[in-house]
Amino acid sequence: MLLSKGFEVEMYTSTSRGEIVGLSDKISADLTNFAKEPDSRNVEYITEPFTQYNHLFHALLEPRQRLRRYLQKLGNYTIMPGSTLALGGTDKFHRSQPNNPYHTYIEQTYGTDVVTASIHINIGIPDLEKLLQAYRLIRMEAPLYLALSASSPFLNGEITGFHSTRWHMFPKTPAHVPLFMNHQHFIDWTNTQLEQGTMQNVRHLWSSVRPNGENRPYQLNRLELRIADLVSNPHHLLAITALLEMRLQLMLLENQLCSKCDPIATGASPFTPDELIQIADQNETAVARDSLDATLIHWQTGEYIQARDWIAQQYEQVKIIAKQMEIFDFLLPIEEILSSGNEAQRWLAEYAKGLSPHQIMTNAIQAAELQERELVEGLALPTSSLFSASPR
Repeated sequence: MLLSKGFEVEMYTSTSRGEIVGLSDKISADLTNFAKEPDSRNVEYITEPFTQYNHLFHALLEPRQRLRRYLQKLGNYTIMPGSTLALGGTDKFHRSQPNNPYHTYIEQTYGTDVVTASIHINIGIPDLEKLLQAYRLIRMEAPLYLALSASSPFLNGEITGFHSTRWHMFPKTPAHVPLFMNHQHFIDWTNTQLEQGTMQNVRHLWSSVRPNGENRPYQLNRLELRIADLVSNPHHLLAITALLEMRLQLMLLENQLCSKCDPIATGASPFTPDELIQIADQNETAVARDSLDATLIHWQTGEYIQARDWIAQQYEQVKIIAKQMEIFDFLLPIEEILSSGNEAQRWLAEYAKGLSPHQIMTNAIQAAELQERELVEGLALPTSSLFSASPR
């Protein structure tokens, strides 16, 4: 049975020329299901949890279309692809809520390093101990999802040397997050961080992946992958989500393809939990720099492997179950990303041909608008039943 899935989508609002503009006050006041981020140049919408991928596709597109129509009425504004202030604006924090003390802490502590855009993918896992196992597994493999999604090679109009400048500069907090052994470990650790002030509140756990729920750390029901950059192409985002879900489905099945899916299980890895954390952090750093071309340490064997090859191996493993669950068509775009590169790599290829970051990003704005228009018009839908049937 498919798991429930939902997205938290952070985006920049901008002019058609790529000047990022703070409009979240107006948007959140006038449009339902849109919320402010600490900086007014970001706005976020959250999709309802669905099990079916065709309904997720609709849930991704419908709010963006409402936002685009609204931005046009405000003054020919649009949505900016990418996950950093690509063409400028890091010199000043644009507060969306000047009287919010938590936002004051964020601005004073981190500055504009946190003014990024991303996709958070939530996967429902109601069994608490399976959820904590899923956390441990995906903590070790989260870099693979950043490799597929990287879309932030520019900052302030310059190339940075990183495919995900966002994840390179984002303040991972607290600095040391363990591989939680069980639910009680997560509760005790969280309460200790709150007492020591390393976390300001239960939301202030900014790691690549975390257990999530309505009353953290006590009531948990989903895994939240936070490492992914903003993915403009809905087909690609659903493919990345499908890869994540199928990996978790294998874990839940505990079959021969995933007989060692718990990093802390006896014989699953040659490394201690502390060594595994160091490997995970090292792999995240490598992928932020080189994405699909990064050389990583495989947590199960200790061998070096290119991110692209590791993803290809997992893709081959999960194809079987994806076909059984009748979602293989949604997984298939992984092949396109592996062969053609992620968004950052495609933009850097254009830069190598002589285009400036400004030209690349303004072209990306136009391309995203055209793509969404074609999708809504039904010219590139992954399934003819996209808008039919019950949403849950």
